[in-house]
Formats: sequence, C-alpha cells, structure tokens
Amino acid sequence: MNHSVQLLGISNAIVDILAHIEDEFLDKIVAVPGSMTLIDMDRAREIYALMGPATEMSGGSVANTVAGFANLGGSSAYIGRVTADQLGGIFNHDMRSLGVDVRLQAAKDGLPTARSHILITADGQRTMQTYLGACTELSVDDITTDTMGTPKAVLIEGYVWDLPEGPDLTAKAMEIAKQNGTTVALSLSDSFCVERHRESFEHAVRTGVDIVVADEDEVKALLQTESFEETLEALDGFDNLFAITRSDKGSVIVHGDQLIVQAADAIEAVVDTTGAGDAYTAGFLYGWVNDMPLAECAKIGTFCGSTVIQQVGARIEPGLLEDYS
Repeated sequence: MNHSVQLLGISNAIVDILAHIEDEFLDKIVAVPGSMTLIDMDRAREIYALMGPATEMSGGSVANTVAGFANLGGSSAYIGRVTADQLGGIFNHDMRSLGVDVRLQAAKDGLPTARSHILITADGQRTMQTYLGACTELSVDDITTDTMGTPKAVLIEGYVWDLPEGPDLTAKAMEIAKQNGTTVALSLSDSFCVERHRESFEHAVRTGVDIVVADEDEVKALLQTESFEETLEALDGFDNLFAITRSDKGSVIVHGDQLIVQAADAIEAVVDTTGAGDAYTAGFLYGWVNDMPLAECAKIGTFCGSTVIQQVGARIEPGLLEDYS
C-alpha cells in the first residue's frame, strides 16, 4: 500500500510555555516540585503573568513525538484540537513550520487553547501547571477517513482516553487504521493514566494495538506486576511489540520471543527532563517506519532521548542524526 505519510499522531494539542525558575517560585505559586497539576483558566493566566521570559512551542506528549519525528526527516501528520486564538496560532504555525500536516482547522469558538506552564529548576526538574482547554473538545467527528488518511503508523496518546469522547474516538481511529493497513501504536502516557483506564487499555492492546511505547512503571501498571522481571514474564504470549524505557537502565524491546536490551547513553549534564520519553518514541518509530532492525530502532530512540534531556525543551532539533553513529 502507498502510505500518505509515515506517522500520524492523535493527541492533546498543548502549547508548552517553558521557563527557568528559582525554587522560590514554586513556593510562591504553591506547587509541589516535579508535579503535574491541572489548573483552570484563571489560574493559568495568573501563573503566566508571574513567569519571566519563556519559550512557547507546540507541545503535548505525542505532538512532541510527531514534531521530533519530522525533524529527524520523517513525513508526519497530526490530529488535535486547538482554538483560533493566540496560542492556537502558535501551535499550528509551529507544527506546520516543521512540515507536519495539521489535519484539523482551529475551532472558531469553544474553550481557549490548552497550555502547560513548564517550570524548570536548576537541577533540570520540571514542574507542570496545565490547563487542558480546547484539547478536551476533540471529538469522534474529527476522526474520519479524510483526516486519518493512510499513514504507515498512527500513534495514539493514552491521555486521549481522559477526553469526554476519547474512548469512542480512539476506537474509531483504530478501526479506520485496520481498514487501511495502518499499524497502531499506543503511548501509555503515565502510570496514573494507565490505572484510570487499565481495562480499556488492555482491551485495546489485545485487540487493536500493534506497538506499545511506555516506561516500565506504565507497563507494570498495565500488566499489574510488581517487578520488571514479572513484567517480562507477563509479556509472554503477547504478539505486540513493546518498547519499554527504563531511565538510566536504558530500554528493553520485547516482540514475541525477541528480547533486545539497549543500554543508556552517557550523559554530561541533565538540563531538562521534559519530553525524554517522547523523543525516544520519535527516534524508535523513525527507525521502525524506515524498516530498520529493532536493535537499531532502540539505539536511535536512546540517542534522541539522551540528547533532549541535555537541552531546554522536548524538541528534537533538525539535523540531529548527523551526529548519530
């Protein structure tokens, strides 16, 4: 089959607003270091007014992956909901400037575009204050044969299950993908998200998902295991491809009887941990859509993730693979 693009992402469309802050700033806004807190619009405006110089760019987990994938040289498209406001314009312009085919027009009314205030302390830790806004209005009607097209792979964000129409729209996306011969990849997002939707996630993994990308805590939550060794035992019998990140332990790829262990790269200094998993996913899927061996996919993913945590922000920069060997 001729594929329209290599990768299509479906996720919460969020503008990342990144700023370096002193520890005292977190005390001022009463935020727990390293936490992710959902806030309302009034709180979002308050925090934004208190922040100093900041960088604004398209964000959200899978959007970060799609943007990074495009900068690696892959062809990509994206489905996510923003509003025709200032931040919605930033999101769509940023994605399109990378060559990403944004499939939905910005909504003319509804909630303001989602934004996440990513507050980075000197140790590289991120604390996020997130307003979900317009991304919660992504609907089943947004998922059609036209907006989906015929990508080689579609990557669905676990957080989409939190949306009012999330379970239904993801089911529709997987159905269209199956009809088009598109491989379905699922990002589990975080372990709390898995716990909220474990039965639904497990059903999707067993019936429609081909590739699962997640960290070890998320997979443990999915399989209800206590240790990584138990997780590997529990994966026996699954036909899916699991790409599991393990922080400084590297990553492990499991596909049937195939087990690949990829060591972590050496890091000079952690600057910002934002999007390390998203960057790994971008690199891994870039290798996969280009028919590289799984060991090479894991190696590229590790290189991308390791690079991103040594800079501010989750964005893989163009030309990164020129330094890859």
